[in-house]
Amino acid sequence: MDLVSIYKNEDIGEVLLDQSLRDYTTFGIGGKADVMIKPNTEEQLQNILKINHRENIKTTVIGRGSNLLISDKGIRGCIIVLADNFDKIERDGDILTALAGTSLNELALFAIERGLAGMEEISGIPGSVGGAVAMNAGAYGGEIKDICVNVKAFDFAGKEYNFTNSQMNFSYRHSKIFEDELIVSSASFKLEAGNKEEIEERYQDFTDRRTTKQPLDRKSAGSTFKRPTGSYASKLIDECGLRGYRKGECQVSEKHCGFIINIDHATCEDMLSFIEEVSKIVNEKTGFVLEREVKLIGDF
Repeated sequence: MDLVSIYKNEDIGEVLLDQSLRDYTTFGIGGKADVMIKPNTEEQLQNILKINHRENIKTTVIGRGSNLLISDKGIRGCIIVLADNFDKIERDGDILTALAGTSLNELALFAIERGLAGMEEISGIPGSVGGAVAMNAGAYGGEIKDICVNVKAFDFAGKEYNFTNSQMNFSYRHSKIFEDELIVSSASFKLEAGNKEEIEERYQDFTDRRTTKQPLDRKSAGSTFKRPTGSYASKLIDECGLRGYRKGECQVSEKHCGFIINIDHATCEDMLSFIEEVSKIVNEKTGFVLEREVKLIGDF
């Protein structure tokens, strides 16, 4: 199927061929994409989805590439990227609405500059608004569900949906987006007016904690495992003597055991095997089962 001819003259944004996906993930891992499309508007996103559904083209959607492990074989069909190309923030009083590609930190800084509180805890989470909403991202006691009031989404046929907070079925690292296999297009967040200096201090405090305790300068997907009931993944990994444990190009971070890093040129196969090995060791030594938080996409 000649995808280029199908997309020709369509209002869908930028179309790219044979792009290396390692450049689009925080892990720095992944094969090539047959066709990559970068829409700039919600209308263009919807157009792509409708075309792909009509033409029976396999569709994958990513944001800023955190929390992902992409196959070395790449992704067949069409991959839609919602990142800098899909980045816009609007304000209506104490409610901010952002397109799915907007980075969480950019949204937090936008709020802080206007004296709006509520995003400080989650501000440093890597990735986009869309991904954060889909997985109900959280940190330091704060979660997306605490501030999200409305979500606009599409299904893979391009049908539009709008959900309130209660309709999103938010739970730990989960939402209706996963349940119904939807794509976040934009989301609205209700914040609170506050003292700008105090908000800035809180933001800086959480930023300093992350910088001190997390390997933000290394290639990683973020937290590798979900929090097991009754403990913490990083604590269990550390107690098993795995801090700094390395095999080839994969390593448990010495700074934070909850992060597994790509030293430089790890493959997806290497990383997946290493993650499974760490999980197996923890299970054998502690009895806890570590569930992978990182999502696998592509051809396996």
